[in-house]
Amino acid sequence: MARYTEAKCRLCRREGAKLFLKGDRCFTDKCAFERRSYAPGDHGRARKKFSDYALQLREKQKLRRTFGLLERPFRNYFFKADKQKGVTGTNLLILLETRLDNVVYRMGFANSRDQARQLIRHGHFTLNGHKVNIPSLRVRVGDEVVVHETSKQVPVIQEAQQVIARRGTPAWMEVEGPQHKGKIVAIPTRDDISFQINEQLVVELYSK
Repeated sequence: MARYTEAKCRLCRREGAKLFLKGDRCFTDKCAFERRSYAPGDHGRARKKFSDYALQLREKQKLRRTFGLLERPFRNYFFKADKQKGVTGTNLLILLETRLDNVVYRMGFANSRDQARQLIRHGHFTLNGHKVNIPSLRVRVGDEVVVHETSKQVPVIQEAQQVIARRGTPAWMEVEGPQHKGKIVAIPTRDDISFQINEQLVVELYSK
């Protein structure tokens, strides 16, 4: 399976925004974006004039990299969002937010979406009482995500629980940290999605 293996902090610097790809480190003064907020490379500090296409591309890359998706699956999410009723950009964000790996991250059982993806693949979680290992599963209202009984002492899960206060928990889920479980109580709305993204630019890019 293809995946990005280079330095994650370069992605944040390239997009000119914090993508929170390295967990709690992104909230400290060790964050590379805080120390060098310009783009990587010899010409990273140069002033650039972006075309409309470049702005659309950068916004798409920012969203895709935030959720750790390659181009083809991300494009498939867009096509699915476009077929749904409502605003395509909002539909796209909701589809991404309700992925199981993102839910595990939002609940504070992992320090990053990448770490959540790995923990799910290794079978550390159950969904509605059933063991799951597919990070892209979509959760729905009423679904309950629980850390497997034998996985509650996994160091990375315990560490993530200790630092969740830095991020906070979205209003569309309820989390019982000591019991290592969480429940989806509502479908997220656009107001619940806090990271800065102009999804309309993504829609314009794919609509050409």
